[in-house]
Amino acid sequence: MALSDKDNGCTGGEGGESDAIVNTCVLDGFSESREIRAIISTLPQVHGDTLQSESTIQRFLVIMNRYLEQPNLLDPHLEWMLSMLLEFVRSDTSPPSLVHLGFKYLYIICKVRGYKIFMQLLPHEVADVHPVLDLLSRQDPNDTETWETRFMLLLWLSMTCLIPFDLYRLDGDLEADSGKARESTMDRILAIAKAYLLVKDSPRDAASVLISKFMTRPDVKQKCLGDFLDWSLSTISETDDQSMKGIMVLDGALQSLAKLFKHGKREDLLQYAPTIQQCLEKKRLSESSQATLRKLGVKMIQRLGLTFLKPRLAAWRYQRGSRSLAANLSMAQSAAVTAAVTPDVETQEQEEDYDIPEEVETVIENLLAGLKDKETIVRWSAAKGIGRVTGRLPKELADEVVGSVLDCLSFQETDNAWHGGCLALAELGRRGLLLPSRLADVVPLIIKSLTYEEKRGACSVGANVRDAACYVCWSFARAYEPKELEPFVSQISSALLIANVFDRNVNCRRAASAAFQENVGRQGTFPHGIDILTEADYYAVGNLNKCYMSISVYVASFPEYTKDMIDHLIAMKINHWDSAIRELSAKALHNLTPQAPEYMAATVLPQLLPMAVGFDLQGRHGAILACAEIMHALYKLGLQTNRIVVDMISPECVDALKNIHQALHDRKQYRGFGGELMRPAMFSLIEKLSLSKMPFKNEPVIAGWQSLIDDTIKTLHFISSGAKDGIMTAAVQALSALCEEHYQAEPGKADTQMQDVLVSQYIEGLKSPQMLTRCGSALALGCLPKFMIHGKLTQILEGLQQMCTVSQKKGDFTEARRDAVKAISQVCAKVGVSAHSSPDSFLCSENVAEVYGTLLHSMNDYTTDSRGDVGAWVREAAMTSLMDVTFLVAGSAPEILSPDLVKCTMCCLAQQAAEKIDRYRAHAGNILLRLLHSTDPAVPHIPHKEELLSIFPAETLISLNWNAPSQAYKYITQLLRLPQYQHHTLLGLTVSVGGITESTVHFSSQWLFDYLRVIQRDNAALSEFGDSLLSVFRDNLKNDRVSTPFLKMLNQMLANSCFEIFTTQENHPFCVDVLTLCKESKRAKDVSKLQACISVFCGLIQFQGEVRKKVLSQLLMLLCHPFPVIRKSTASQMYEMLLFYDDVIDPEVLDDVTTLLSDTNWESDLATVRPHRNQLCDLLGVSRPQVVAKVTT
Repeated sequence: MALSDKDNGCTGGEGGESDAIVNTCVLDGFSESREIRAIISTLPQVHGDTLQSESTIQRFLVIMNRYLEQPNLLDPHLEWMLSMLLEFVRSDTSPPSLVHLGFKYLYIICKVRGYKIFMQLLPHEVADVHPVLDLLSRQDPNDTETWETRFMLLLWLSMTCLIPFDLYRLDGDLEADSGKARESTMDRILAIAKAYLLVKDSPRDAASVLISKFMTRPDVKQKCLGDFLDWSLSTISETDDQSMKGIMVLDGALQSLAKLFKHGKREDLLQYAPTIQQCLEKKRLSESSQATLRKLGVKMIQRLGLTFLKPRLAAWRYQRGSRSLAANLSMAQSAAVTAAVTPDVETQEQEEDYDIPEEVETVIENLLAGLKDKETIVRWSAAKGIGRVTGRLPKELADEVVGSVLDCLSFQETDNAWHGGCLALAELGRRGLLLPSRLADVVPLIIKSLTYEEKRGACSVGANVRDAACYVCWSFARAYEPKELEPFVSQISSALLIANVFDRNVNCRRAASAAFQENVGRQGTFPHGIDILTEADYYAVGNLNKCYMSISVYVASFPEYTKDMIDHLIAMKINHWDSAIRELSAKALHNLTPQAPEYMAATVLPQLLPMAVGFDLQGRHGAILACAEIMHALYKLGLQTNRIVVDMISPECVDALKNIHQALHDRKQYRGFGGELMRPAMFSLIEKLSLSKMPFKNEPVIAGWQSLIDDTIKTLHFISSGAKDGIMTAAVQALSALCEEHYQAEPGKADTQMQDVLVSQYIEGLKSPQMLTRCGSALALGCLPKFMIHGKLTQILEGLQQMCTVSQKKGDFTEARRDAVKAISQVCAKVGVSAHSSPDSFLCSENVAEVYGTLLHSMNDYTTDSRGDVGAWVREAAMTSLMDVTFLVAGSAPEILSPDLVKCTMCCLAQQAAEKIDRYRAHAGNILLRLLHSTDPAVPHIPHKEELLSIFPAETLISLNWNAPSQAYKYITQLLRLPQYQHHTLLGLTVSVGGITESTVHFSSQWLFDYLRVIQRDNAALSEFGDSLLSVFRDNLKNDRVSTPFLKMLNQMLANSCFEIFTTQENHPFCVDVLTLCKESKRAKDVSKLQACISVFCGLIQFQGEVRKKVLSQLLMLLCHPFPVIRKSTASQMYEMLLFYDDVIDPEVLDDVTTLLSDTNWESDLATVRPHRNQLCDLLGVSRPQVVAKVTT
């Protein structure tokens, strides 16, 4: 546990509170006191058992850690916890393990409550000194298991040092019987403290506390203070800070000195201060590579500075008066306080008239250098030091210090200096040392700090500076009267709201929110403060999208903030290094345009257009996006006022917008990495300008835009993988808007030349060898407006259907098939349905079957590659497209929707809803329910609709979680009793029951067997189920995706005696057919399939008749399979089978057969195992298999 000083303040909000912290903040008491008492009382029983003691410690830790945020709740209970634990520690009968365990618990409590509070409760009578000292002397400083004991003993010894008696009174007669003198108590304590200052673990921190308490005693400082300081300085001088041990030693020595100078009296330490300062300067701790040592060096320097200066409260400091809000509301008390704090002029002059030691200048120089350190802890310590030292300086010197701090906030300095400077200003302001006369210099720098950001490579630095600037604003709110800050309210409020809404870092947004709230409450002069806080509170600003898209609009609705927010987006966010921020900024400008349309059109747009063709890539990208969004927003506003967008902006802006593409093209800025940003930005501009109905029709720029879209679709494979999808989507959206606005010869009629060119071009692109070109072409066809498809529907559908069919057979171009399936439904939605119209222009009775055929065929796409089941992408798209097309047809011309099409659709969805992948099962299940329960339009010809509605009532639309196997299979297995769904449902269940995912296998098999138990005695139903089972097996005999899990599922069914009713009949057809199909599967080379086949053979042995001999024959043939693992597995399973089914063979030969199966090494070569196999054939009465010689041609 670190014993660092508690900091008085914070650097703004700490973002991202976890739920645990939020929960602890609502605790109202120590509710587990009874359990804690029980745990402590069991220590004598558990201390010897490592497992039990660790378990109780862990439980104790869990409980206590809940109170880390509210440790004060423990205060009423600390005394009884301490007394219970000290009882074990003090007892002479307690074994060492119990003592150490007691100290572990004490340390946990101390860590949670804080050592400064907890150590005050430790007993500190005279009688406690020697027992604690003796117990500490017996400890091994190198024992890593008991460091908590040493830590707590050192703290306890620190408290016992506070007894108000000279320590020599505790010594008695120091002459021992042997004549050898004993050490005095003072020497013993000092020796222990020195020893523990040099250890490498946490007791070193407690030893520094001991030094601070021990050395400040009147009797000790007279005898030992000088010697101890000499020892400390020699230790510091002689120790090397390059080794780990040296770092630990320096840490201990510096900690002890810092605490000693904190608690010691100035008159005792002043004489040693110059020597210590010289030693530290020679050591050059500021150049150390260890941040901890640099921090301790800064801490030590500030303590020396406070020692050099007389302790006093600067009379010149600014005093606001009462810090209580209630007191500030009371005018009478305010007047009294104001009178009380007005300094007496004569007293002030007397206090100013004293000399400042020369060493103070060095102290301040070191502290100012510490403000620029690369570590936050060092800068924070230096800032506090600046505040403390400045409070003891005369007014003129203090003003010089303030000037030096302000120098840190210049653009020649690094982000570290800016951060340190902000922290120092906050400390100065909080202490009243930053006079109101300086605010005119300070506030502009703080405003810059609130937006400080320096780009470094692919990212930026400055979040800590902005966070610290928020802390400055927070401290100013508490430090100054409203009249002092009134001239700066407009600047500070705007800057804080901008950081509150637009900062990329959540910590900074929350820090700004906290600072704004503090100013609203303390100052009361921030415009619309309460209203804004209601909308943009600490938690609301946690979501970046919400900040940019909605909160910014609300804040900008107040005129005081509108232009400042827009200007900030243009100046700082449009050219931000993070593309997500640039995109959000452009959307935010779109939303803010209604608040200031004239300003956007007359001022912002002319600023952005030069940036859009500038040389800075990020600025160019953001500016183009912003231009697009602003133009579209102006167009929407124009619709409300019956104005066209070209009347709202200048002709120069119109020409500049038109020329952006040509400028980028001429500079070849669509190529390379920059092109990955420029292309989607330009597509956004094309889309928005087209939607805004810019008058560019038949101008050369339209051909340029079209060539950019076409070139992108053809060259997508040259673009990096991360940007491909975004660029493709943007290109397709731009194409759709471009066609809608510029390719109509007259309303509703296409420009035939462009129609022919584009349709033929994209259909040809469906045959490209490049997968992404196929994807882009398919999506382009899907996005064409209705007038562009009119007369070309047959041609487009044939191209899409051909690509789906041909590429699925070859197993390639999976993503292209997915996009083609999406395009089919999009094209159908665009053209609409007309039952008896031309198939070239509408979805009608002549082409609806072909569309459904393609989509249903895509539902059986199970293509796999190195990425896994990529065919699932196609199936998912096909399911969505089927739903869209079905609703479309059912709503317009349900008569062309034949019963067969609806049946195939529902059956395929039932199959997908029974399969193993959660995402696609859920997608299929939800679509199935939507089709079933839809009433507007109602889907006709759904098979077994009444039964389906009873299985899936209306509430399952919301309540049923298809992603959860425990819920989904309970419903889907009920479809097995519906004849038209049985085959497809069973096909889907096969891959789930025979799969490898534990939860899916468990729940799917559980509900399947529940169904089988219901029909187990119903011969007709079981026969029908068996026929469906055989049909699935027969249809997928060569398909390992289905046949392997099918064999696993069938094995489970046989093992659970699901077909027991068939076993009473000799040579039942079901068993004969299964055996025939399994004989075909036995020829496979896949080990898992062969092992599943063996299991099925062993299960089939329960059937009566001649089939049993055939099963045994197959198993005996597998005993000589070429794969040793198969031979071994067959023997093992045969052994178990013969023991389980004891009526299979003659009991007289059972022992011989089982012995032969178990004792033979079936992994030996075939020549060795074949005689054993033949011997088994003779014992079982099965003819020996004959080796068939291979025929060579």
